[in-house]
Amino acid sequence: MSPHELSLPGLWHSLGWPLTRLVVSISVGLLIGNLIEALNWTRGVARLAAPLTNAARLKDISGASFSLAFFSGVAANTMLAEAYDQGRLTDRELVLTNLFNSTPTYFTHLPTMFFITVPFIGSAAWVYVGLTFLAAILRTAAITLVGRLTQPPLDPGCIPCRLDEQKTATWREAWATSWKRFTKRIRKVLVITLPIYLLFDAAQRFGLFSVLERVMADHVPALTWLPPQALSIVVFHVAAEFSAGLASAGALLAAGSLTPEQVVMALLVGNLLSTPMRAFRHQFPYYAGIFTPRLAAKLIVHNQALRVVSLGLVAAVYFALA
Repeated sequence: MSPHELSLPGLWHSLGWPLTRLVVSISVGLLIGNLIEALNWTRGVARLAAPLTNAARLKDISGASFSLAFFSGVAANTMLAEAYDQGRLTDRELVLTNLFNSTPTYFTHLPTMFFITVPFIGSAAWVYVGLTFLAAILRTAAITLVGRLTQPPLDPGCIPCRLDEQKTATWREAWATSWKRFTKRIRKVLVITLPIYLLFDAAQRFGLFSVLERVMADHVPALTWLPPQALSIVVFHVAAEFSAGLASAGALLAAGSLTPEQVVMALLVGNLLSTPMRAFRHQFPYYAGIFTPRLAAKLIVHNQALRVVSLGLVAAVYFALA
């Protein structure tokens, strides 16, 4: 650690501000999710995703969470956590819905990813982003099929299966209910999230994640089916970050050392190898606050396993056809 990182401005920049932003984001998400439920807007939001959730035999609360995930992943997860705590979602329904929400979560990052990728690799960006988009669609289709095969048919007249359309609440009543739920859950979030975040930050500062990333990068040469020049893209993607891999890809593409197809494959491999650990590092602190640490780990593992399988399948087909 450098002396600057241990100074007050350095600590605020590297720890204080990110932690403040995380707590504010979770707090806003909690309030939004609770307020939507208290005002009984959940069914209206759920109608947007009704065709998909009906096909997957998921409850209306799952559809509401899916629709809300396009705007706020924290609010969507908060809604699921509340329903799970109240016994309105089973373990399987919670996992399926959380996996179901991976597509709207992907969409929230899609514009940023696209506009970062285009300047580096030009027209190859359309292929790379298109393949990751296809993988997200495959994940949704897979969860819809699994839900269809494993969930019992929904009974339109069943109170636990359908939200109460008759129940209404004034804004004052809804706010009072939301604030009561918020204060109860935010205490749990802070007690669990803050220590975990600080632990992960300490691991980052002492180089634990850098060591793990170097170990992964050292094993990249096993990918002998990739051109030697492409391995640098994978190494930078794993050992540094996405933009470093893109910079390497752009340079090799401009020099004519790699074809666009080879660049896309290298980026897909780098994505597959690097994202699971980074997702766990960034998601676990806030997931553990919204859910429980055990449940948070379970949801992240399921999410990343499905993401790796879907992206790996798309990459394999692309490699066979390219």
